Amino acid sequence: MTGKGKDKRVFDLEERTGLFGENVIDFARILPIDPINTELIKQIVRSGTSVGANYMEADAAESKKDFRHKIALCKKEAKETKHWLRMIARANPDKEDKCKELWSEAQELTLIFSSIISPGKNK
Repeated sequence: MTGKGKDKRVFDLEERTGLFGENVIDFARILPIDPINTELIKQIVRSGTSVGANYMEADAAESKKDFRHKIALCKKEAKETKHWLRMIARANPDKEDKCKELWSEAQELTLIFSSIISPGKNK
């Protein structure tokens, strides 16, 4: 990684989850509107933007238990987004590369959130 912008993105989860949601929105805007995509777009926009919204709630949590719960929701929404990306790639083979790019970021976020909550699972 080079440059301050990329380094900041890696460690600033508020910014990273916000950018992820924005990228999902931008991607949804380029998908053709048809009966299948209409439903897939609704789903991916919901789950993809919820990652950041839940992270914001986790950041403002009033207890460790609440924090872990909100981070678990972040993980759940990131995983759900991966599912919708798979479905969108099937419905739109020409968008597969962009789906893979977003899927990779969703996977990284899933792993980050998993590592945050892992120590707390046994308590």
